[in-house]
Amino acid sequence: MIKEVLVVEGKMDVVAINKAVEADCIITEGFNLLPKTIKNIRAAYEKRGIIILTDPDSAGERIRTYLTRRFPNAKHAFVPCEEATANDDIGIEQASPEAIRKALAKVRTMNWKPSDEFSATDLILNRLNGFANSGVRRAKLGAILGIGFANAKTFLRRLNNYGITRDEFNQALAKLNSENDINEVENK
Repeated sequence: MIKEVLVVEGKMDVVAINKAVEADCIITEGFNLLPKTIKNIRAAYEKRGIIILTDPDSAGERIRTYLTRRFPNAKHAFVPCEEATANDDIGIEQASPEAIRKALAKVRTMNWKPSDEFSATDLILNRLNGFANSGVRRAKLGAILGIGFANAKTFLRRLNNYGITRDEFNQALAKLNSENDINEVENK
């Protein structure tokens, strides 16, 4: 049983989570955060802690941002887009039990004293911004680091706010680059 309460968007997300782990969940019903729902999230946050596990899409990101402002010590789990997509739909309900377990194994807490370890230069030098495949590289690196997919600005903020170390970043990049090298050889 996971100690924290998972905050998800819909009823089908709960069904998917129950196939993966034993956990209590609170449903936001999308961005329709009623006062009662906020009250329930606050109670869980204060008593047990919460893990925000929203869909890897723009609506899920807006919900995550809103909840993070209200509950700054919340933990965050991210299921990568490619692991949460099926039947032309994207969401936690589409994720396999293994993908959900992997995301929960990489839970992050936002630091409210962000570091300045990473800069826009790091993104450019590592082809994470400004290149044709930068979005794909950010998505893959975000999956390895457990910080999800994001545009360059948000990705940089997550690198600095979720406690990613330079060593962790470099190891993840090495893994990403070796996977890309293998894919290039297989595609030739």
